[in-house]
Amino acid sequence: MSLPSPSIPILDSVASCRTWRQKAFSDNKSVGFVPTMGALHEGHLCLVRRSLAENDLTVVSIFVNPAQFAPHEDLATYPRTLSRDLELLVAEEVHVANAVRSPSAVFLPGVQDIYPSGISQNVESQRGTFVEVKGYSHQMEGKSRPTFFRGVATVATKLFNVVQPTSVYFGQKDIQQALLLRKLCGDLLFANPDVDHVHIVPTARDPVDGLALSSRNVFLSADERLFAGTLYQALQCAESVWTQGGTKAQSISAAVTVVERSREKATLKGVDMRLDYIEMNDSDTFEVLDDEALKESELLKKTPVILSGALWFGQTRLIDNIVTEVHDTVVN
Repeated sequence: MSLPSPSIPILDSVASCRTWRQKAFSDNKSVGFVPTMGALHEGHLCLVRRSLAENDLTVVSIFVNPAQFAPHEDLATYPRTLSRDLELLVAEEVHVANAVRSPSAVFLPGVQDIYPSGISQNVESQRGTFVEVKGYSHQMEGKSRPTFFRGVATVATKLFNVVQPTSVYFGQKDIQQALLLRKLCGDLLFANPDVDHVHIVPTARDPVDGLALSSRNVFLSADERLFAGTLYQALQCAESVWTQGGTKAQSISAAVTVVERSREKATLKGVDMRLDYIEMNDSDTFEVLDDEALKESELLKKTPVILSGALWFGQTRLIDNIVTEVHDTVVN
């Protein structure tokens, strides 16, 4: 493919990335890794800055992964903005001590590089090697997207094998994905990155209505965007009821009420807004928690609780979450 010519090195094959990484090993340099599907926004750039601050070198990958899209999902229309992505990365700088760090390379593999046996969005017709994290892929987002995490775990394993990062950075918005990949690194005994260097960074949000930044936000119409902060506001309401001693049922009911009131206003403007789910899950097992388990978890500080949800605007599905925790065991 024809690529722009930015000042940042572009690694457009597995071989070139491995050569680059071998030099970093030889030079005893730490490597931070930010895997993305492109269409970069401020949320991605926050991850890049965190990596720049903590590592000698930072590599960003841009790869729209077919394996995590079901046949009916938006692979063909997923936003692809490579030229702008590279411009944003070139502009990033972080001052550390007496040095200025900027992204060291962009890994731009092709589909054939990542899936040498080929890839189909239909799981039943796929051939080759795939990775599943059993028992952790059917809850939360997995209920709506049953093959999603199989695709995520597979592509992450491949990217980790090529880049072999010292540390990797994910955003909290995709909390289940990030925690699942942290478990993957522990279960498969990855050295690069090891489980303690899979970092989850707080969600970047719109400063006005709190909407979680996402590449899919570009699909929202102007009228839909007016109501897009509803999900976060609903989750905040549920968290408030919960922390004030309410039950799970009361907390979720309060959140649903926020969504319903917003939906009524949205309908008047011709906006199709539909709640997918709002739920409370164990951050360790992803299992749905009932009131007794929630109270035990909170009182004994056994494990943080994930309060999450998904909301549809027409054909665009937005997700978000809040983690109720005292210590930074999940988000750090």
